[in-house]
Amino acid sequence: MGGNYEKSMYNQIMEVMARLDAVEQDLYTEKIEHKNDVDRLNAKIDSLEHENQLLKDGNARLRSIINNDSANTSLPPSTDRKGGKPANTYNSCEHTGRKAGGQKVHKGATLTKSEVEEKIKSGKCKHEIREIGDSASRKYVTKYVVDLDVAPLVTEIHIYADENGKFNIPEEYRSDVVYGANVKTLAAVLYSEGVMSDDRIAAFLNTASNDELGLSAGSIYGFCKKLAGNAENSIRNLEGELLNHEVVLTDATTVTVNGEQNYVRNFSIEKAVVYRAMKSKAIDALKKIDFLEKFSGVLVHGHETALYHFGTGHGECNVHIIRYLRKNTEETGINGQWG
Repeated sequence: MGGNYEKSMYNQIMEVMARLDAVEQDLYTEKIEHKNDVDRLNAKIDSLEHENQLLKDGNARLRSIINNDSANTSLPPSTDRKGGKPANTYNSCEHTGRKAGGQKVHKGATLTKSEVEEKIKSGKCKHEIREIGDSASRKYVTKYVVDLDVAPLVTEIHIYADENGKFNIPEEYRSDVVYGANVKTLAAVLYSEGVMSDDRIAAFLNTASNDELGLSAGSIYGFCKKLAGNAENSIRNLEGELLNHEVVLTDATTVTVNGEQNYVRNFSIEKAVVYRAMKSKAIDALKKIDFLEKFSGVLVHGHETALYHFGTGHGECNVHIIRYLRKNTEETGINGQWG
């Protein structure tokens, strides 16, 4: 009986040990699975943190782009969209509280009756009389309307032969039909001062003449090109004036020519400015400007590295620095007065 008891106890112990081994194996398996779950969870957290950082960086970049304007970058004012307003309507001037229009302290510039009467006497203005009411009363008051009488004018020129029967035709009349000085002057002013395209200038002048001028964009281009050639002597004189100054400011404005990016570069002092058209801002293009090759003073510009090859000294445009500081204030939220 003792042997059977011992054998029974041994079997029970072995059974308990087997169960303990099974439980231990189950716990080990669960531990491995738990570790794998933790590793997967940590990897997911790392992935989400990385994705969140990318979103933050992207959001900051987009906010930076959206908040750009002409006050804190080199963008032109035409790109401003403050407060949802379209381009070219944003006004950064501080409000004075005064009403729009002329102020009481300012001297008026409206023509007076006596000034108009002097113009009539001088013969510089075309004068006509229009009557309102019954002229039989012989009593009236006078009012003046100053206007423009825009009408196409055709001047017929007769060129007579000399004693030898030869016609000495001036160069400006080589063609049977040419445009006069007034049309050419208006076209040049609209092009240079109004910054209008050739086709828009032609359309405007044709409309003003009741479509009798027959101008084309090619005609406008020809007028302006000839003016540019005639102005070369004046431009050289202006450049000579600039060369006599110790400090000259320069900048380049982007323009589009036939769909391609070009530039208009200015060189200026207080009382004079010269403009030069350029296809590039690179050194090779700058070397073609005679003024830059001769200038031996200080150039003030917006940190254009190509310009450091010209002149003997350089100054940075502080307006750019003010823009950068304003940009920094807007993005960091740290208030500061930057000008």
